[in-house]
Amino acid sequence: MTLNRLLLRAASVSKIGSRSAFTAAKPDHTNPNWLRVGLAFGTSAFLWGLLFKQHSTDVHEYKVRNGLE
Repeated sequence: MTLNRLLLRAASVSKIGSRSAFTAAKPDHTNPNWLRVGLAFGTSAFLWGLLFKQHSTDVHEYKVRNGLE
């Protein structure tokens, strides 16, 4: 068997025996995944809450250190 035939046979076997880990299906925008939507918005709200809390703590500490309060 020549090297060219061997390589062609190996290539055809590897294409048949493997499959892609990625799918080509497009997401269905008419039926969203509500769990993921809820987690995304919940995480965002939680992080904004932490940001506002940290900001108010920092402002209070600044006022106390500078004798403004």
